[in-house]
Amino acid sequence: MFMPEMTLLGWFHTILGIGAVLTGFYTVIKYRVVSLEQASGRIYALLTLVVAGSALGIYNQGGFGIAHILAVLTLAALACGVVMEKAQLFGSASKYFQALGYTSTLLFHMIPAITDFLRRLPIGDPFIDSFEDPLLGQFHLAFLAVFVVGLLSQVIWLRKQPVGA
Repeated sequence: MFMPEMTLLGWFHTILGIGAVLTGFYTVIKYRVVSLEQASGRIYALLTLVVAGSALGIYNQGGFGIAHILAVLTLAALACGVVMEKAQLFGSASKYFQALGYTSTLLFHMIPAITDFLRRLPIGDPFIDSFEDPLLGQFHLAFLAVFVVGLLSQVIWLRKQPVGA
């Protein structure tokens, strides 16, 4: 199988992507939800913006593809989180949409991250040789399950918070 070359943009995207994922999970574990009120939440949002934006310029698969769609979804989910947090469009329910938006960005980071990881490593004999490999599908399903459980946990935690907290 052909392993795509990493361009300078690809390295930039990958390194910042790792930082975004680590910061995002740190923030969710420490604070239960991502918020721009937390320094780590602001760093996560900024890194996510840059990573999703840079993904739109990577075309190692020949054209606009699923990774680009995930980048657009990431930008939309990030915007949703920010708008819900700052404008409170749905009143007290906004915090749930904020959690959905920001937490969705983590899922959208993880799908291309694991796909690229499994396609590239180990060098010379990667774990998968096609996007249709069942191992990749199992990872995607596992990430979806973690996302659903995590989001439900956030909703339960948010419901327990005092009004105005």
